[in-house]
Amino acid sequence: QVQLVESGGGLVQAGGSLRLSCAFSGGMFGTYVMGWFRQAPEKEREFVAAISWSGNPGGTIYADSVKGRFTISRDNAKYTVSLQMNSLKSEDSAVYYCAASPDKTIFYRARHLYPSGYDNWGQGTQVSVSS
Repeated sequence: QVQLVESGGGLVQAGGSLRLSCAFSGGMFGTYVMGWFRQAPEKEREFVAAISWSGNPGGTIYADSVKGRFTISRDNAKYTVSLQMNSLKSEDSAVYYCAASPDKTIFYRARHLYPSGYDNWGQGTQVSVSS
């Protein structure tokens, strides 16, 4: 079974940076679309970023709230996906989740924007941004 384990969360000052990592196991990583979501207290789970199978720059998409500040990448040799977060704001504080989807039509049907489009999830890593 596919397993995902996030790491790299922590406490950072506003304007600072963090890099999250997600380790994938139990499947053929290169066949999965990978995504990052976040969930703050009393809020719905929110799409952050997604990356296609090869990791080409043209295969990435970002929520408007993080575009220009966050960068998603993947290393298909190491079976990892990362989220580089720069210029962090207090509103970025949330539990960040790594997700994986084998759905070949996920982008065509826009399911990459929603948690229901992903079959596998990590347990999350806390990101806290202080102002």
